[in-house]
Amino acid sequence: MIMQNIEPWAHCTGQRPAPSTRPMNYRHAFHAGNHADCLKHSLLLSLLAALRRKPTPFAVLDTHAGCGIYDLAASEAARTGEAARGALRISANAGPANAPFLAALTQAGFPAFYPGSPALIHAALRPQDRLMAVELHPEDHARLKAHFRRDAQVAVHKRDAWEALRALTPFPEKRGLVLIDPPFEQEGDYGRITEAMALLRHRFRAAIIAAWYPVKHRAPVRGFHHALMEAGIAPLLAAELWLREPTDPQRLNGSGLVVANPPQGFAEEAGEILPALLAGLGADEAGAGSAVTWLKP
Repeated sequence: MIMQNIEPWAHCTGQRPAPSTRPMNYRHAFHAGNHADCLKHSLLLSLLAALRRKPTPFAVLDTHAGCGIYDLAASEAARTGEAARGALRISANAGPANAPFLAALTQAGFPAFYPGSPALIHAALRPQDRLMAVELHPEDHARLKAHFRRDAQVAVHKRDAWEALRALTPFPEKRGLVLIDPPFEQEGDYGRITEAMALLRHRFRAAIIAAWYPVKHRAPVRGFHHALMEAGIAPLLAAELWLREPTDPQRLNGSGLVVANPPQGFAEEAGEILPALLAGLGADEAGAGSAVTWLKP
């Protein structure tokens, strides 16, 4: 690891998307529990734990919520086997730093099911906290809406994520987390994340803002980081894990979470979580590694 300074859910399945020339086509039922989920959700739980340290209420906005929980026995998950190489492998090779992540998975029904971010966030809420879950896909929205229909702490919105960011912030609670997790199916998602984070740092400075991104090869990631820094977003930290040297633009070689306004101690926690994930994944290809980088201290 490198530290640098610069009620039960209904399961979710999806149909295989049609061929596309778009950069990625990421229907999550095929990828639930993969290495990218393990990174994103382990770090998400750390951010939620930091919010719970204060007794005052907080809210969470999940901009690309999906359908919430995924059946690992369904044909989509079985077809790719990504959970078997991801969360299931970590559960068999867990270290102490993986314990909060695996405990949250178990609470949600793992290994039969893998919880998405809405399930993990909901389980972390106290009575005074709330979740806003945004999902535009009709089937995924319907499943998410059906599950939370009797839950006063959760509002499920069928709307565009980028419009929702403007409409639903700042929070009346004055503090909380915005999780931005686009599927990178469209050109320009890096730019949309940059604009969203810059807007939120201007209008809701107390919020923690976390955005997931793929690491396929280095050039787009460097450009993304540079754009965030040029936008004046600070403090700003990036946590990344990659299974192999990220040189093949056709493969999801790794992923990262960029966090604006990270809570105290988060960098140190991420610095323990990522190597434990990498060890649990058994990544042994040349160039595998992880990094926690202060882009703007």
